[in-house]
Amino acid sequence: MALLEENIVIATYGESNLFETIKVKLLNEDGKIPSKAHDSDAGWDLYAAEDMLLPNGLRRTVKTAVSMAIPDGYVGLIWPRSGLSVKHGVDILAGVVDAGYRGEIMVCLLNTDHKNTIEIKKGDKIAQILFQEVPKFKLYQVAELDNTERAEGGFGSTGR
Repeated sequence: MALLEENIVIATYGESNLFETIKVKLLNEDGKIPSKAHDSDAGWDLYAAEDMLLPNGLRRTVKTAVSMAIPDGYVGLIWPRSGLSVKHGVDILAGVVDAGYRGEIMVCLLNTDHKNTIEIKKGDKIAQILFQEVPKFKLYQVAELDNTERAEGGFGSTGR
């Protein structure tokens, strides 16, 4: 990662010069540049910039003290970290970061545990952000849609 100017770093990934770059701004001293543990990881870990308690059955928004300039044509999707999900029942809500957004990335955590309060500490890995290309579409109204084998079969329509 290379420092561009005060508090702005380019997060890069890839072994060659053929990779995308994303400008990352640390909003205060508690911010930490998203990172990957392994080259093959899809997501970049996001870190808590504050201590908080997450009571059982409730949701809280956690600050990361990070903002990003996601390139046009891409989106940042915030997903749970498997360890927090499996070990503690922590899930993620509201996980879309649009390319035009330049504010602080916040992570909405939901504690699905029925008994335990989860302690989040500053610097903990709380979520991961995946960057995906977004195809451009135009939507237009029609009187009828083409038919498919599934047709209007919804929840549970394919059996167990």
